[in-house]
Amino acid sequence: MHPSDLHFLLSPAGQTWLQQLDEPITPHNHLHIAQQLREQLPPNHAHAVLETVLLRQKAAVKFSRASEMYFLREALEQASGEEIAAYRAQRFAQLAPRTIADLGCGIGGDALALAQIAPVIGVEQDEVRLTMARQNVAVYGGQFQPLCADLTTLPPLAADALFFDPARRDETGRRIYSVHDYMPPLSLVDVWRQKVAATAVKISPGVHYNELPAAAEVEFISVNGELKEAMLWFGELRTAVQRRATLLPSGQTLTNSPIPLDIPITPPQGVLYEPDPAVIRAHLVQELAAQLGATMIDAEIAYLTAVSPQPTPFARCYTIEATFPFQLKQLRHYLRQHQIGNVTIKKRGSPLEPDTLKKQLRLRGPHHRMIILTQAQGQPIVLIGQPMQASSVTS
Repeated sequence: MHPSDLHFLLSPAGQTWLQQLDEPITPHNHLHIAQQLREQLPPNHAHAVLETVLLRQKAAVKFSRASEMYFLREALEQASGEEIAAYRAQRFAQLAPRTIADLGCGIGGDALALAQIAPVIGVEQDEVRLTMARQNVAVYGGQFQPLCADLTTLPPLAADALFFDPARRDETGRRIYSVHDYMPPLSLVDVWRQKVAATAVKISPGVHYNELPAAAEVEFISVNGELKEAMLWFGELRTAVQRRATLLPSGQTLTNSPIPLDIPITPPQGVLYEPDPAVIRAHLVQELAAQLGATMIDAEIAYLTAVSPQPTPFARCYTIEATFPFQLKQLRHYLRQHQIGNVTIKKRGSPLEPDTLKKQLRLRGPHHRMIILTQAQGQPIVLIGQPMQASSVTS
């Protein structure tokens, strides 16, 4: 979007057009609305209005006030959701900072939460994104000072805390996983931290572990069981732990043990635990096993097993009714014998493709089961069972 198009959207005329398009845009009316706009507005303004309304609809899953905000498509995809931003801001709140610098603030997805804690200096090189950030923070309230600058040449600012959100996609939109290839690279933080120790950095949850700085706590965050983000916490923002897995919306958290753990490896038992992806990514499967009194089924597989279930928010729980080495003929026989005609197939550490296997099973019968393809002590196995309801686990 050109700055002049955003200026139009913010003008009284642009506001009127945005307010007039109060009906949801759907595949059925999209073309009709676009034609109406082009008949009454210059093409660039018509596109800006239509795109803003579409992105506001899309952003509603991330922001409760999306209908008043401004977005760019790529920036919206990379922006933190309101829920994650609010959680993260609470760690800053414990410092009671007087000023927070948001480096690479984008459209303000984090600044709007940080500004509830302290005045924010939002640094962004792109003029359009910076203007959107200012508008979006204003929707939520809070003080925001925009600064249009190149972080690679900007001297460290006088602030009590820093939040750094480097770009993690290249020019083609592909994800960047190495911290050395971020734009700007993570090494920029080393310079800024010499002046402001309390620093937080948003990184890709797919980061290579050998690239994680020893001076930081790394936190992996999942939302409703889906891994979303990872954070590095430095200085006073860091706690005493090295690794943390946090689940939202509950805010429950699991951290690494101060001493190495030696979890036994046993055959699968009556209960199977599938750890939350944040737990797996934070390398906290053994910590969870110790918490649950569970064992591992394989040194390389993130499944845990136990005789009886224990309540935990950090894993899904399944009752296992059968376990045997994987053989297609034996699996077919079992399913036919138990009249299982509907299956959900999961896999971990198995080369088999669930869709292909499902066609080969020739399913018939009224019952449903989970089929879990994995390995135990290096050997391919199949587990058959059912998800355990939360009420059953806690009772």
